[in-house]
Amino acid sequence: MESSLHRYRTQLETTPWFRGLAIELQDYLIGHANLLTLERGQLLYRRGEQSYGLYAVLGGALAIGTVGVDGKAALLAVLGPTAWVGEISMFDGLPRPNDATAVSRTLLLHVPEAALQDLLDSTPRYWRDFALLMAQRLRVLFENTEAITLLPAAQRVANRLLMIAGGYGGLNAAQSRIRVSQDSLASMVSLSRQTTNQLLRNLEDQQIVSLKSGEIAILDFDRLRAASLGDPNP
Repeated sequence: MESSLHRYRTQLETTPWFRGLAIELQDYLIGHANLLTLERGQLLYRRGEQSYGLYAVLGGALAIGTVGVDGKAALLAVLGPTAWVGEISMFDGLPRPNDATAVSRTLLLHVPEAALQDLLDSTPRYWRDFALLMAQRLRVLFENTEAITLLPAAQRVANRLLMIAGGYGGLNAAQSRIRVSQDSLASMVSLSRQTTNQLLRNLEDQQIVSLKSGEIAILDFDRLRAASLGDPNP
């Protein structure tokens, strides 16, 4: 198992968090992991469920959010390769705080809970590495909350596109082609689909982005950055 999974090391190192780990910690995570495949729409875990370990996305993407009792979805992020998820429950031992659902056929590296606990019991200094992962996620959450609260709709959309393209501050690899539906983007920025669609069309008319079904390609990062800052002529 170990030798076969080590072929994913180069891919995992595209994410700053994993790349910054000590080699022995990288070896342990890969060496104690197994592969898991989810089909589109399949849950990795549900809010309130017990934690079964840590996961890294190797292919496809996970939608992180929650569906309320009224059926309304609160989507926090869509994370692709090579994002790690599941670290919060490692710290407090409480159930999962949100749902994680496969957006498309998704390949995951899974490090079981028991292996993580054995590692941290024997080498407590590694807690800091996982704390850095959680801190990185909290920083992104605060930035998103601030943007939704303070920014006008057009800046909000441009800001979120930049954040996704940049890999959520390093949570996953940077990308110029964003695999996300307009419905999902609308949920992430707390706007209606109609408003989000119109704002995306405006960006497309200015040749800042290109729109396809389920995908948004960033054509001009500098002008998108200007749009996120409220420049009327990005």
